[in-house]
Amino acid sequence: MISETDVRRHEAAGAVMSNKDFCRLSEFIYLECGIKMSSAKKIMLEARLRKRLRMLGVKTYGEYCDYLFSPTGIDNELIHMIDLVTTNKTDFYREPAHFDYLVKQALPELTHAGDAGIRRPLMVWSAGCSTGEEPYTLAMVLGEFAESVHICQYMILATDISTRVLDVAKLGIYNEEKVSPVPAALKKKYLLRGKDRKRGLVRIIPELRVRVKFRRLNFMEEDFGMREPMDIIFCRNVIIYFDRKTQENLIRRFCKHLRTGGYLLMGHSETLFGMDVPLKQVAPTIYRRTK
Repeated sequence: MISETDVRRHEAAGAVMSNKDFCRLSEFIYLECGIKMSSAKKIMLEARLRKRLRMLGVKTYGEYCDYLFSPTGIDNELIHMIDLVTTNKTDFYREPAHFDYLVKQALPELTHAGDAGIRRPLMVWSAGCSTGEEPYTLAMVLGEFAESVHICQYMILATDISTRVLDVAKLGIYNEEKVSPVPAALKKKYLLRGKDRKRGLVRIIPELRVRVKFRRLNFMEEDFGMREPMDIIFCRNVIIYFDRKTQENLIRRFCKHLRTGGYLLMGHSETLFGMDVPLKQVAPTIYRRTK
């Protein structure tokens, strides 16, 4: 008689994750990260976790689940699993209309209407920052604005659930193709070329890197660990991975960390339509806290 363990070993050898194991993992991922994984994501999850099975010397997905859900697995494996299942897609100056709005509308209003950037630093949060392209773009935009008005102080908090992408972001090193969207004048001003030109690498200058504070944050945590309210929050192309209930709960929590009159910028495929949140749309995918 073939045991359940033998069946699982055969499935792993044939690159197949059982429906039972997929349900265990997808439910756990939803509770831990808020990411809803439909049955259509089974093959993707299976492929991404296969490398962890090989690294751990685990023969089946069932055995991997048993390890992951154990106290030792929660302490040692959870962070690796999250790194593999989260999607990290970003670019410098992605959705440039947002940065144009900041310079022409949001930043002048925030600095002229109150003490933001004058008596205290203007606080900006890049939520779901991935490998750092968004917060470093923000740093360039804010740096240019600060020079133009001569008085603007600013700090950027950049968070992500994945330690893997945060490690990349903290280095601030990119290949030249990756920084191609950056205007030529800003490349010259804010990027340093590597000594080995053949490698084609550039690095964000130290004066800009010091403006960005990177930190791991899981949106499902009760306490975001923030003591200062934000003037601007970028959370673009992040909530599309959550179900509607989780999206609305998350936006409400964002609002608690956003000053009245502050701005929330979302991705082009995201909408807050029908949500009971204290935000007013002021431009496509750009919202302002009203109370």
